[in-house]
Amino acid sequence: MLSVSLPCRFLLLLGDVKGKRVFPFHGQMSAHGIVKAFPKVKRTRTREGKDAPPQKRTSDGTLPVLGTTFQGVTVHILPAGVGNARCQIFQRHIVQNGGRTESSFSPSVTHVVVDDCMDSGRALRLLKVDTLPPAVRLLKCAWLASCIAEKRLLETDNYSLLNPDKDVETVKENVPLQATQNIAQPIPDETKPELERQPVLDDDFRDEYGVSQKDLEALISGLHPEDQNQGPSNAGASQTDPQLEPLPGKWVCAQSSKSKVDNYNKHITDKLEVLAKAYTHQGDRWRALGYSKAVNALMSYPKPVTSYEEACAIQGIGKKMADKVMEIMDSGHLRKIDHLGESVPVLEMFTNIWGAGAKTAQLWYTQGFRTLEDIRTKAKLNHNQIIGLKYYDDFLDRMPREEAAAVGQTVREAAQGLDPSLLAMACGSYRRGKATCGDVDVLITHPDGKSHRGVFAQLLQSLRQKGFLTDDLVSHEENGEQKKYMGVCLLPGPGRRHRRLDIIVVPHSELACAVVYFTGSAHFNRSLRALAKTKQMSLSEHSLNSDVLRQGSQKVYRGTPLPTNTEEDVFNHLGIPFREPQERDW
Repeated sequence: MLSVSLPCRFLLLLGDVKGKRVFPFHGQMSAHGIVKAFPKVKRTRTREGKDAPPQKRTSDGTLPVLGTTFQGVTVHILPAGVGNARCQIFQRHIVQNGGRTESSFSPSVTHVVVDDCMDSGRALRLLKVDTLPPAVRLLKCAWLASCIAEKRLLETDNYSLLNPDKDVETVKENVPLQATQNIAQPIPDETKPELERQPVLDDDFRDEYGVSQKDLEALISGLHPEDQNQGPSNAGASQTDPQLEPLPGKWVCAQSSKSKVDNYNKHITDKLEVLAKAYTHQGDRWRALGYSKAVNALMSYPKPVTSYEEACAIQGIGKKMADKVMEIMDSGHLRKIDHLGESVPVLEMFTNIWGAGAKTAQLWYTQGFRTLEDIRTKAKLNHNQIIGLKYYDDFLDRMPREEAAAVGQTVREAAQGLDPSLLAMACGSYRRGKATCGDVDVLITHPDGKSHRGVFAQLLQSLRQKGFLTDDLVSHEENGEQKKYMGVCLLPGPGRRHRRLDIIVVPHSELACAVVYFTGSAHFNRSLRALAKTKQMSLSEHSLNSDVLRQGSQKVYRGTPLPTNTEEDVFNHLGIPFREPQERDW
C-alpha cells in the first residue's frame, strides 16, 4: 500500500466537509482513498435562494410547471456576458413558468436575450445572422429579470436593442409613381415561403445534415436546390422574354407527379423518415427538414446507393447523413431511432388531435400529460381541441374515395336545392384522384358572379337541419369575398364515422385560382407561388397578379389581376404546361 504523508495545512482543511465534522486521519492511507473520502466540493458563485430546498423534478426529469408567465414564449439566451450560472437560473424560471428555452437560435425562438451591455451589432454577429425575423425580439437581460421579479410578461419596448424605425427599409426612390401613390405600409406577403425569415445555418449543421439555407428554401418553394443559383438572373425575368424565364423542368409545378421514379432506397428512407417525423413532433423544424431533404434526395435517386462515396455525392446528403445511410445499409437499422425517448410517440399522439400543433403538444407534455385521458381530464382545451379529441379516432381514419364523393354530393344537392344554378366542386385529395381522403373541401360558386352572395348562411342552415353537420369548428371565416366554413359532418347510415368538411363560397371571378389553390397539393402550390414570385407576380386563392412590387420579402404594391377564367389560364400566365389534378400530387 502506498503511504501518504498529509501536511498539517491539509489536515486543517479536513475539519468540516459538507457541514459534517470529520476528524483527521492518523497513520497510513492510500492516495486513492483520500480522493474518494474527501471529494472536492465545487461551489457555485451565484446562489439564489440558498436557504430554500432544491426544486423537485417530475418523474421524467423535467421541471414542474408552476406558473404561466412565459406561456407561448420561446427564449434563446446568449451566454456571452450573462454567464452560465445566470443562464441556468433564467432557463429554470422560464420553463417553470410555462415557457420554452432553446440552446441555439432556431425558427421557434420568439425572444433573444443578451447581456445588458451588449449592442445589437455584436448580438447579431454572435447569432450569425444579418437581421432577425420581424416577430423576434432582441432584448436586454434586464427584461427577463424584471418579468421574473414581477411575475408577469412585460412589454419589450424599454428593453429592445433594435430600433424599428432604423431596421425597416424605406421605399426606394426609383419605385414608379403609380405604385407609390397607393403605398400606405408594406403588405404582408401571404405567398412568402416560411423559411425565408429564418436565420442562416452554420457550417456544423450543414456538415451533419447536408442542408444549406438555399436547400431549406427550396424544400418550401418547390424549386430544385441545384437550380437556385440561377435565381438572380430569373428574378427580373419578363413574361415577354422567354430566354430569361426559368426553364419549366426546374420547377415541381412544371412536372407531372406521375413522373416520380421508383424508390430504390426505401429500406433507407423508411428509417430516415422516422427521424424526420420525430423532429417534426418535437418542433425542431431544422432537423426535420434536413432529414426530409435527405429522404427526398434518396427517393428520387435512380438506383440503389451502394457506397459512402456515392451517398456523399448525392445533392442533399452531407457527410454525417451519409454515415447514417451506411449504418442502415450495413446493419438494417439506425441506432439513433433507439434513443428518441418516450416523448416522440406521445407528442405524435397529441398533435393528431385536431386543433393542437407541435407547440401545444410540447406544452402538454411539459405539464406531465401522457395519455389522451390526461388531455381529456386535466388539460385546458379550446373549442376546436374539444371537438378534435371527441372525434380523435374518426379523424385519423382516412375515408374511402366513395365516401368522400358522397359527402361532396350531399353538399351539392343542398346547394342546388337553394338555387339550381349553383356550382359545387369537391377539391383537395379527392380531385387529385387519391384512393383515400383525410377531409373534403367543397367550393361553391354561381356563374353570374353575384348570386353566390347570401348562399353561405342558408346552405349551412339547410345542412344542419338535415343532421348532416354535427359540429362547427370555424363557422364563418371571411377572406375577402370568399366565405369559409370548417366543421364536422356525418353521412346517414349505420357504422358511419364523423368526417372533416370545409365549405368555401367564392365569387365566380376568383373560381379558377380558388380551384388551383384548394386542389393542391400543398407542395405543388408552394412551387406555383414561388415561380410566380420570380416573374414579379403573386398567386393566391383569389387572383394571379402581375407587376407586383416587393420591398425585401414584403409587398408594397399588389399589382394588377390577370384574367384567369380557367385553371389553364393560370398555368399559361406562369409559362408552364397545364397539369391535370392527378398530376399535382407532389
